[in-house]
Order: sequence, then structure tokens, then C-alpha cells
Amino acid sequence: MATHAFEEKDGFIVLGIGTELKSDYTDYAGMNKEKEDFWRAMEQDGRLDALKAIAANDYMFAVNEAVNHKMMYYAGVMTDSSVPEEHRVIQFPKGQYLVVKGEGKSADELSAMLTGIAFGQVLPAADHYAYVGGPNATVEMGQRDGFVYGEMWVPVVKK
Repeated sequence: MATHAFEEKDGFIVLGIGTELKSDYTDYAGMNKEKEDFWRAMEQDGRLDALKAIAANDYMFAVNEAVNHKMMYYAGVMTDSSVPEEHRVIQFPKGQYLVVKGEGKSADELSAMLTGIAFGQVLPAADHYAYVGGPNATVEMGQRDGFVYGEMWVPVVKK
């Protein structure tokens, strides 16, 4: 079961290794497949372990960000370190965030569910807040009872 709230967050930085998503932003199935393929490649070639090794905490970020008119997707961590691979330092602003909490059978399922709730249900119905762009992230926070739990963080502004 997912819950949501609007919360104030301090600004933070995520170091991410990314890929460009080629699917149309309305093609959820296509985007989800691209994201799943990206995570598998990151696991298989060792880049995910390299990110985890420099992380400041146990949180794993899946970040969506439009960069130079391209839809980019990153695996990232909070860190003060760097990695040798091509990477991006992603700045999340201080301010209000839509926070959707939930759990899924896998990280992929969690991310798809939280994204669907945030952008398909909560934001379209929000009377006082709007998403106006900027990076947003699914944050995998851990596992319990066979499920992956985490949150989606979407920066918003008051309408």
C-alpha cells in the first residue's frame, strides 16, 4: 500500500551514471523496459557495485531528469566521492516535495508503482502543488519481509 505527503526537504546531491531513454514519455511500458534493461546492465558490468561502494548511505536512487531536451535516467547515490565512469552530479533543490511511500516485490516494481501513483494519481489531483520539472527520483531504502521499500521524491511548487 502506498501513502503520500507533501514535505519540505533540504537540497541534496546525487552522483549518477545514466542513459538516455528513447521511448516517448507517454509510453510507460517502453520506458519501464528501458529502465529495467539499464539496471541489469549496471549490475552485470559492475558499475552498480562501484556506485554502492562510494555511497554515503544505503539509499539507491533511480533519477529521471530532462537534460538538453533528452529524457535521462540515472542510477545514483548520495556521496562526496566520484567514479571513473562518465557520470553526472544531480542537484535536487531545497523546497517542497511530493513524497510517495510504498513497497514492491522488486526495485523495478517499486519504481513503476511509485511513478504511476505520483504522476498518474497524486499530481493530477493536487489542488495546491504542481510539478514544474527538475529531477525526480525513486529512492530504494531497503528490504523487509521479502519486499523492497522506498519512496518517490518529486520537487513541487505551490500553485
